[in-house]
Amino acid sequence: MSIMPADSLSLTFAALADPTRRAILARLASGEISVGELAEPFHISAPAVTKHLKVLENAGLITRGRQAQWRPCKLEATPLQEAATFIEQYRRHWEQSLDRLDDYLKQIQAQEKKNGRGKKQSV
Repeated sequence: MSIMPADSLSLTFAALADPTRRAILARLASGEISVGELAEPFHISAPAVTKHLKVLENAGLITRGRQAQWRPCKLEATPLQEAATFIEQYRRHWEQSLDRLDDYLKQIQAQEKKNGRGKKQSV
């Protein structure tokens, strides 16, 4: 049995599945920062932060550089745009479904009003 290589969308969603990685991406949305600065708010070891960064880098969500002692990380938004495009088609599906449900409920309410069932009864 051969194992298929993961496609970029699968890598993106796998990387986004972890809340620490999502928090790292949120911090990088403000601009480039060092690995040390990225690790500061997390109560995890430096090797654990490095593993998270590796997953994000493998998914193409970040790039890591090296400038003397400074190791900057930078957000790469293209994979996020691809994920958003994929999700968008399902958002449209749910909006259309909810619009149909709204139309149906309006029909039922109109029918009940027509039949006199929509009035509140006093006790």
